[in-house]
Amino acid sequence: MLDNLKKQVCEANLKLVAEGLVIQTWGNASGIDRARGLVVIKPSGVPYDRMKPKHMVVVSLADGKVVDGNLKPSSDTATHLELYRKFKEIGGVVHTHSLYATAWAQACSGIPSFGTTQADYWYGDVPCTRKLKPKEIENDYELNTGRIILETFRKMNPLEHPAVLVASHGPFAWGKDADEAVHNASVLEFVARLASETLRINPKTQPIQSVLLGKHFLRKHGPKAYYGQK
Repeated sequence: MLDNLKKQVCEANLKLVAEGLVIQTWGNASGIDRARGLVVIKPSGVPYDRMKPKHMVVVSLADGKVVDGNLKPSSDTATHLELYRKFKEIGGVVHTHSLYATAWAQACSGIPSFGTTQADYWYGDVPCTRKLKPKEIENDYELNTGRIILETFRKMNPLEHPAVLVASHGPFAWGKDADEAVHNASVLEFVARLASETLRINPKTQPIQSVLLGKHFLRKHGPKAYYGQK
């Protein structure tokens, strides 16, 4: 079942390791078949060096039940599913504990857009969620993690902000498919490190000019985008 998607999701998970975004088993990638309402996701706690497409787990988008696979799906599955349900345009989700992005998440701070590197991907800051309340942690923790991400994006377009920092936890990124979600997670880690270094050099650095921010984002993602080849 969904052999091609299993292969893509497995490759995305392995790419997280190659990109230096995860160590141990600290991360997961998933992809969705919207026509069938099914999500393929990494199994929980399985070492990356042993991972094969056959180990990927297929779950129902509607209720999270395992449809295919002999292993337990990632413990973050409920978060992935909540994002897929509400962000209809996305086809892949990635969660990591990459060093710099997670440091900003632990500081409970969004990443200000200081320059054009970030502006090529985010139409402004990388947002950070609020902290979960005790009851949200004690009951349906992973589902509530997804819900506070959606709460944070109430007035934001997920295609203009392809990642979020979950306060005290770490980053989630997404894209048109699992591979693009990994790409955006990799870019997120770079801009998180870049912002950290910028503030180290000048703690009083101000955000990028709004006109320059708009120019860089829209020339790549806007309706009249001209960056790259047709």
